[in-house]
Amino acid sequence: MHKRTLLQTAAALALLGASGLSLAQDNVFKIGLILPMTGQQATTGRQIEAAAKLWMAQNGDTVAGKKVQLIVKDDASVPANTRRLAQELVVNDKVNVLAGMGITPSALAVAPIATQSKTPLVVMAAATSSITEASPLIVRSSFTLPQAAVAMADWAPKNGIKNVVTLVSDYGPGIDAEKFFKDRFLFNGGKITESLRVPLMNPDFAPFLQKVRDLKPDALFVFTPSGAGAALMKQFGERGMDKAGIRLIGTGDITDDDQLNDMGDVALGVVTSHHYSTFHPSAANKKFVEAFEKANKGLRPNFMAVGGYDGMRIIYEALKKTGGKGGGEALVGAMKGMMFESPRGPVLIDAQTRDITQNIYLRKVEKKNGALWNVEFDVIKDVKDPGKTK
Repeated sequence: MHKRTLLQTAAALALLGASGLSLAQDNVFKIGLILPMTGQQATTGRQIEAAAKLWMAQNGDTVAGKKVQLIVKDDASVPANTRRLAQELVVNDKVNVLAGMGITPSALAVAPIATQSKTPLVVMAAATSSITEASPLIVRSSFTLPQAAVAMADWAPKNGIKNVVTLVSDYGPGIDAEKFFKDRFLFNGGKITESLRVPLMNPDFAPFLQKVRDLKPDALFVFTPSGAGAALMKQFGERGMDKAGIRLIGTGDITDDDQLNDMGDVALGVVTSHHYSTFHPSAANKKFVEAFEKANKGLRPNFMAVGGYDGMRIIYEALKKTGGKGGGEALVGAMKGMMFESPRGPVLIDAQTRDITQNIYLRKVEKKNGALWNVEFDVIKDVKDPGKTK
């Protein structure tokens, strides 16, 4: 009898413990942030993680009664790793949101997991147009390559550039950049002499740049992912291409704010189109840059940082809107149509596409107070992704 009472008490305590644990779990909101913290895109991971942590430091870790927990995982930009980590985060850690995605193949690898588990996937970096079509649970806080490429294809022919060679990294965003620049540039009366594609992993730009030098176009249009721009710029200078009168133009990845000062004077005068510059003159951006640099030993925030910072805002605001209740579909529903003032300028999450509408700026690299900056000189307002406007 005594033994049975002891067993019943133990069982009751176990149940109580389990329900207490369940209650504690219910009050935790987990964000699984998968980023390349090592490898070729490590700067992307460093920037996004720093921005996500800054958002939490500024806005607290409790939202709508939930304790927000950030779980950071390194996929080294290997899609098989990204898929495995996403599965572990969903099944074992029971995350409420997946986020990050340094490159397009990583985002596409996780899309089916987001769909099956009904877990929102906030893409903070990857920029191929089609990503948001891969799952109804994907929302993007970064940008798309067509947004930037079309703006450059409109600017170039008005500024003495009549024939161009394109040089892009050979994967989704590069192919997007090539296609949308080429189509619009040809429509505007320009000529594409040749289209070159460089391997994504361990690229050697030298043989491609030599070919461009021999072709002597007015300009070379380039897309490389964040982290590869410095190597390209160095080799462009070594081959004296700037001295040969070949202008370098492209999307803003090639003059990444994080690496710009290491590129040297060869970067001066390079014109790019992009959605963010550390030098963007708004009050919101000045405040963001100051806080980011203070929290990260003087590190300049780049466009990846702003994608991470705004991605966290989108998650926080969706959690507030749903009152901390409801699953992934409710959170995605709350993200649709969201509008706010970002450090980059005004942004909107398009309710139909779940993609970002934002300003695209034309910028030129200039030296101010001994440092290199992407200085904006024109803006195209409220640009939707051209890859989705039929």
